[in-house]
Amino acid sequence: MWVYALGKAAHPMAAGAVAELQRSLHTIVGGVLVAPAAGPAPHATIATLRGDHPLPARNSFTAAQRIGESATAKRGDDVAIVLVSGGASSLAAAPLRGMSERDLVQLFEVLLGSGLDVRAMNAVRKRFTRWGAGRLAIALAPARTHVLVMSDVIGDDAGDIGSGPCTPDVHTARDVVEILRGAVLLQRIPAAMRDYLADASRGIVPETPKPSHPAFAHVTTRLIGSNRLALDAMVRRAHALAVPAEVVDRPLSGEASRCGVAIAEALLARAESGQRGCVLWGGETTVRLGADASARGGRCQELALAASRRLAQGSAAKRVTLLAAGTDGRDGPTDAAGAFADGALWDEIVRSGQDPEHALARHESYVALDAAGALLRRGQTGTNVMDVVIGVVE
Repeated sequence: MWVYALGKAAHPMAAGAVAELQRSLHTIVGGVLVAPAAGPAPHATIATLRGDHPLPARNSFTAAQRIGESATAKRGDDVAIVLVSGGASSLAAAPLRGMSERDLVQLFEVLLGSGLDVRAMNAVRKRFTRWGAGRLAIALAPARTHVLVMSDVIGDDAGDIGSGPCTPDVHTARDVVEILRGAVLLQRIPAAMRDYLADASRGIVPETPKPSHPAFAHVTTRLIGSNRLALDAMVRRAHALAVPAEVVDRPLSGEASRCGVAIAEALLARAESGQRGCVLWGGETTVRLGADASARGGRCQELALAASRRLAQGSAAKRVTLLAAGTDGRDGPTDAAGAFADGALWDEIVRSGQDPEHALARHESYVALDAAGALLRRGQTGTNVMDVVIGVVE
C-alpha cells in the first residue's frame, strides 16, 4: 500500500487511513503527505512535507518533486490510496515542462484576484500543474488507485477538488481560453502559457488526460466529506441545544458583499416577523480585487462587513447575529477564519477610528473588523469544506 495525502485535511485524513490499514494488516511501503503546516508523519515510510498556500513557492515545488520520485518506486501490483482535500492545487504545485516556476506563481496570483469561483480557477490551474488534471493517476498506473476526496467546491466534482490529481480533465484548451477571455485574463497570464494553450488548441501539443485514457480504468473515487455534511452536523448540534435550525438549500455563491446584504435581509425579515432560531448557508463567495491584489481581507470577512452595514439599518437587528467563516480556519491571506456581525458592529468600527465604508469599497475588511474585535481566529482546522454562514435570531 502507498498513501498520498494532499491538501488542508491531509494530516487527519492520512492518520485515519494509516490506522485503518494497520488494523487490517496491510503493509504501507511509502507515500507522501503534503499539508499547509508541519506535523508528525502518520507512518515511518510516508514522507511528510509542508507546501505553500495560497500561492505555490519553494516548498510546493519540492513537494511536487517528492511525489514524482515516490511514484516511480511503486510496482504494478501495488495499491495506492490517494487522499485529496482543498488546497492541494497550490500545496503540491509545480509547472509543466517548458514553463517556469515564476510563470506558475504569476498564474495563481492573477486567478486569485480575478473573482472567478474555485471551479473555474481550477479548470485553468490544472492545465498547467504537474499533478493536476489526472496526471498523478497516470504516474501511479497500473497500480490500483483508490481516491477519497473531501470537497471544497460547489457540486462536489472530484475533478474540481485540488485540481483533480486523479480525475480526467473534461475541459479542452479552447474551454480554458474562453474562461480566461470571459474574465479578461488571457493577456495577463504568462506568454509561455498562452503559447501552450494555442498549441494545444491546434493539436500541436497533447491535450490533458481525458476519460478515455487507460490509466483511469484503475481508479475508483469516493466522496467522504462535503459542505452539506458539515451543515447537517450543525443542524443536529443546534437541535441538541433546543434551537430550531434549517439549511438554505441554495449554495452560497456570487459576490461576497452582495451575499452579505441578502443574508442580513433574510435574517432581519425573520426577526421582524417574530421567528427565532438558526439559519445556515454553505458554499463559497468571491471577491474581485482588480489590478490591486494587496487588499487585506477575505470573502467571509467582506460578507460579514457588508452584512453589518445592512443590519445597522434594521429595526430588529438587536435580535440578529451571524458568523461567516471558512471551515479550513483561514479566510483569504489572513490569520482569521472569518468574522462575526450584528447590528452594532458598523458603528463600533466607526468609533474605533476606522472607516467601514472605505474598507468595504477597497476590500480591506480585515483591519476594520479587527479594530472592533469581530474577527474569529480559529487556527487551521485540519479540514476544508468551503465556507459557512451561521445566522442566529434570538
